[in-house]
Amino acid sequence: MSTTALGTQDAQDTQKTTGTAGRPSGGLRVTFPRVVHMEWIKLRSLRSTLYTLTITVVLVIGLGVLFSSLVGSGQGPGEDDFSDPTSISLGGVMLASLAVAVLGVLMSAGEYATGSIRATLAAVPSRLPVLWGKVIVFAVVGFVLMLVAALGAFLAGQSVLSSRDMTTAALSDPGVFRALIGAAVYLTGAGLIGLAVGVLLRNTAGAITTVVGALFVLPGVIQLLPSSWNDAIGPYLPSNAANAFMSVQTSGDSLSSGSGLAVFAVYLVVLLAGAAVLLKRRDA
Repeated sequence: MSTTALGTQDAQDTQKTTGTAGRPSGGLRVTFPRVVHMEWIKLRSLRSTLYTLTITVVLVIGLGVLFSSLVGSGQGPGEDDFSDPTSISLGGVMLASLAVAVLGVLMSAGEYATGSIRATLAAVPSRLPVLWGKVIVFAVVGFVLMLVAALGAFLAGQSVLSSRDMTTAALSDPGVFRALIGAAVYLTGAGLIGLAVGVLLRNTAGAITTVVGALFVLPGVIQLLPSSWNDAIGPYLPSNAANAFMSVQTSGDSLSSGSGLAVFAVYLVVLLAGAAVLLKRRDA
């Protein structure tokens, strides 16, 4: 959908909900459920959103099957990964998080790029319900789809490993279902990080660059530092913290699953809180 069409859609939603300067039109009050419904309409009406979510699911499942097909052949993940069949099946999660993080950026910064944020904030002058509405819609839709993708990747990957007479895991095995939930949490969280950074920077290119750098480039840079620095900083980076709670087995130099989840949650809370403050204070 073009940027003009996006702005038109937002304006139409605004006209249905409120009058000028956020005054109710036709006796309707601006309530939080209506704001959430408005954000749901925006999310499902854009083809780019549907395409991106589809690509994310395909990446999670497709790469999981690919890695399961290659492991042990000298072309797939290393032998350390082979000791954890679940991690092999979830091998596409990190790359897929790039797609969902970009979608989060587009959901927020995209409105600033088109100028349609003015219509949205005119409809909801208190502003913060707009942010929380986006967060709720994205979190619910994202988590459900990403959990389905993680489960599909696990089942398909384990089937491939079984067909090759290799070690497999079952959902009932200790830590397996937690790892699948963790994968869905990380993918959803990556999108929410993108959404928050989009609100903070209000620039699509800048927000995407920042998110990609934080989630993908920074961990590699940290590994180039002295080992003492890497050991002190590396486990607390967002993607490394996520690895701790979406892996059945954790290495000695990584956080525990509970600690990893707590660290990742802190990143989300801080970024969303900063986005809320700036959204309230700045002009559209």
